[in-house]
Amino acid sequence: MMNNNAKQTWHPSYWKDETHGSGWDRAKEALKRDWEQTKADFSKTKGKELNQDVGDTVKQAVGNEPIPGPNTPNPENAKWEEVEPAVAYGYGANKEYGSKYSKWDNDLETKLKTEWDKDKTGRSFDDVKRNIRTGWDYKS
Repeated sequence: MMNNNAKQTWHPSYWKDETHGSGWDRAKEALKRDWEQTKADFSKTKGKELNQDVGDTVKQAVGNEPIPGPNTPNPENAKWEEVEPAVAYGYGANKEYGSKYSKWDNDLETKLKTEWDKDKTGRSFDDVKRNIRTGWDYKS
């Protein structure tokens, strides 16, 4: 008999952390946000308003959109003047580094974070990462 109070993770026999784990970790966080948003949508006392919809969940789960922190809502209705510096930075970074980094990955993110934070823009990389990614992903 399983103790319902014990937190256990079951995986099928084919599960290998090195091949399944990172994808699941990303999907899990996106789905967890979706779950919190669903609870908030149906109850005024449960869940968190995260401005999360199914489109956000899918983009986050497949890695096309960064996942904000656990209690950080998806940005909504930001003024262009507030997001333009980060979007422009991401766009320029793609033009500068796109031949070296064919996709957004941890190495690229570390480089951009270091560069962004070094320039003391007044906003943390984590606060604007989604906007930087928007600029990086823009295809002109």
